[in-house]
Amino acid sequence: MIELTGVNRVFHLGDSEVHALRDIDLQIAQGEYLSVMGPSGSGKSTLLNILGLLDRPTTGHYSLNGRNVSDLSSDEQAQVRRERIGFVFQVFHLVPRLTAAENIALPMVLAGIAAEEREARVRQALADYDLSHRAEHRPEQLSGGQRQRVAIARATIMRPVVILADEPTGNLDRASGQEAMRLLEMLNANGVTLIVVTHDPVIGERAHRRLQMDDGRLVLDKRHEAG
Repeated sequence: MIELTGVNRVFHLGDSEVHALRDIDLQIAQGEYLSVMGPSGSGKSTLLNILGLLDRPTTGHYSLNGRNVSDLSSDEQAQVRRERIGFVFQVFHLVPRLTAAENIALPMVLAGIAAEEREARVRQALADYDLSHRAEHRPEQLSGGQRQRVAIARATIMRPVVILADEPTGNLDRASGQEAMRLLEMLNANGVTLIVVTHDPVIGERAHRRLQMDDGRLVLDKRHEAG
């Protein structure tokens, strides 16, 4: 499903070059559950940004479902991103002036989905994530756990094939973090590919496959059955 071949990402800062990713070769099958770990500056977020089509490789290729997406135009990448990829972040990135229901509906509004279908999908998502009683609340009226549930609902409302989660429990208390991971893992159990960037070894070990990054390189690719 996902294939990176010879991917490098170089940033130019003044006269110096920063090699954020170095010769990354990676294959990820549909429905896998991976964690990506490593120290700050190891390349985790750069890798996630390339997988999410938020950035482009300096050299190398990224194929998604057999299609080379790294060479698509910005508009074409945006369409793939909107239709195929869901994002969950440590900072929830909810729109403050919108209600929970409106935040969840936003990707469908941008995609031009008809109002009747939007409303039906949002109702179902609110029920699925135990948010029906918070539908008309704005983000500042929600707890951290509720905000993350809204963010996960928004990330999945377009029925993506892959979810990219960047430190999804980082701003949550332990109970809310466990609930967020349970919801993400339920999506994975239903066939969605789940890729989680985390500093937390407990979260990292929940995945069925663990990638370790260091100095822009993939130094470990370990598969195991999560406990």
